[in-house]
Amino acid sequence: MKRRADITLEGLNALNKNTMGEHLGMEYTEIGDDYLIGRMPVDHRTHQPLGLLHGGASVALAETLGSIGATMFLDLTKQYCVGLEINANHIKSARSGYVYGKASAVHIGRKTHVWEIRITSEAGDLICISRITMAILDR
Repeated sequence: MKRRADITLEGLNALNKNTMGEHLGMEYTEIGDDYLIGRMPVDHRTHQPLGLLHGGASVALAETLGSIGATMFLDLTKQYCVGLEINANHIKSARSGYVYGKASAVHIGRKTHVWEIRITSEAGDLICISRITMAILDR
């Protein structure tokens, strides 16, 4: 299965309008044949009370990247995708700057996709590793 050729960063970033992604400051920065990279600020929107990146914000970034990654492979007039399961291991903390997520396809099937999302700091330290399983549904 091949990624849709009509996908652009501008188009993907427009999808964030009026969503959690926009509220948290997420943006897509790179599209590949089987991956998607985005970033999210570590600031008052994404902090937990101790001033660290909230684990839920990391999971929100992971789910957003995995879901949009899966969508890049679908004919949206015929199908759409929803998350079935997501997990996350929080490895290291971040207090400021940006975190970067790279969602990579592990499995692209007709009815399920599995994506791995590695979230790193600006220095390249692994902050979180996540995996999401997407169900591919017919319209």
